[in-house]
Amino acid sequence: MIVRIGFLLVAAVVLAACGSGSRSQTQNTSRQIVYGLTLQPTGFDPHVNAASELGIPLRSVYDTLIYRDPVTKAFIPGLATDWTVSSDGLVYEFILRNDVHFHDGTAFNAQAVAVNLDRITDPDTASQKAIFMLGPFDTYEIVDDYTIRLKLTEPYSPLLDSLSQVFLGMASPTALAATSSERYQFHQVGTGPYRFVDYIPGDHLTIARSPDYAWGPDFYQDALANAPDEILFRFYEDPPARALALQGNEVQVMGELLPSDARDLSANPDIGLLPASIPGQPLQFFMNTTRFPTDDERVRQALLFGANREAIIDSVYQRFSPVAWGPLSANTAFYTPEVTGRYAYDANQARMLLANAGFADSDGNGYVDFAGVDLEITVLVPPWGLIPQVSQFLQEQWRDIGVRAVLQQVPSRSTLLEAFASGEYNLGAYYEFGVDPAFLSRYYTTNGVNNYTGYSDTILDNLLSEAERQIDAQVRQSLYAQAQTLIMDRALVLPIRDYVNLNGYRATIGGLAFDAYGFYPVLPNLELNPATP
Repeated sequence: MIVRIGFLLVAAVVLAACGSGSRSQTQNTSRQIVYGLTLQPTGFDPHVNAASELGIPLRSVYDTLIYRDPVTKAFIPGLATDWTVSSDGLVYEFILRNDVHFHDGTAFNAQAVAVNLDRITDPDTASQKAIFMLGPFDTYEIVDDYTIRLKLTEPYSPLLDSLSQVFLGMASPTALAATSSERYQFHQVGTGPYRFVDYIPGDHLTIARSPDYAWGPDFYQDALANAPDEILFRFYEDPPARALALQGNEVQVMGELLPSDARDLSANPDIGLLPASIPGQPLQFFMNTTRFPTDDERVRQALLFGANREAIIDSVYQRFSPVAWGPLSANTAFYTPEVTGRYAYDANQARMLLANAGFADSDGNGYVDFAGVDLEITVLVPPWGLIPQVSQFLQEQWRDIGVRAVLQQVPSRSTLLEAFASGEYNLGAYYEFGVDPAFLSRYYTTNGVNNYTGYSDTILDNLLSEAERQIDAQVRQSLYAQAQTLIMDRALVLPIRDYVNLNGYRATIGGLAFDAYGFYPVLPNLELNPATP
């Protein structure tokens, strides 16, 4: 039996695609805006790299087979007009649009989808994220020019969610064949409403309108009707510089403003503020269960009770972000409110747990010790998301319960991953975004590629594995609720705040909104005020 879950588009318009090219090909640069990016990723290839930041410009360069509606979160047609899933959950069949061309003129069809799947799954591509999003994908079958079947080795409910994300966006087979995998990020070609123009690492990335675009998802209201002709993305990794750039009209849109700056800018009539809640994992610290003293559950629980997250939200995030209580942000699919309020700040409870674990301040120096050695924990602190400021608060709060926290600064994602691999830490900050919580398997199963806790539990493994296999939403809700509760019972993670991206924009910009994943702007719906020079 085949279960129908897609939709069929009733009209198709055959249009010629525009070619990709240099900035000189842009017809009207007077309608250019500058968009501030807050991170310089190690690479901008969505099939290879994993940084969420790359999706801000590239979400509009690449179309995906399906999309999530930004409001309802339901799956809607993209490059695929319809799709079906076999009753055993092992075969996904996609009917593709027959009127789409890549920006270089290459026709989009089933063979193009196959080329993209081959590239993502090729070990030489060294995909950091896209390959994992395919789950147990095994092979494909090209039925005809506009029909392709994806075959899995076992059911994988999150596959549709994965296929709606930019990391599985469709790239031109011609462009992929013309450059090496390492060089493709400088010569990208998609089918989206904007075409890739250029990328100069550390300086800028440029995209320009694709005038022939006519196959977007329904939520592209009147795609490109009054949108910028060209969008120049510049990098602002220094947080204080972001508000200054926005105030000086150096940029027209800027994400990840400092909360204190966002509070001040909210009174500026020339600047609008748009907080965007991001589903996925909260800002959090994983607890290493394989290293003393966080190998003791009572110590981990004491650290949770000893963290005054309300004070952190007040001081660091100016109340723009809510307190996080579990391994999922509250706006993520299948979040359970059962974890809300767990481990609310209670310094006395923290001290009691440490005492029960055998720690006491035997020498009166303010730190509890065991056999004469002070209780000390090492915390990995990356530079983004105000994590250094959060860590300093935690350091002082844990000092109050007798725990010495040593903050180990890690300057980049690569050095953070190296530190995780070493195992020489007690806590480490890391998180990722997403609507479907299938990513929890990578972090909390015994063999998860991101199991930074080192925890192993067959019950938790089975809960997360079965949640990925199940199609029924109510069954998945129950399984993920049990998993979240178990994760917090074992005190495997210290959640701090549900992630809210503070976006500022000039009054000359209208229609700024974000997709279902909260981090990526719907650029085709931007509107430029006629007063824009």
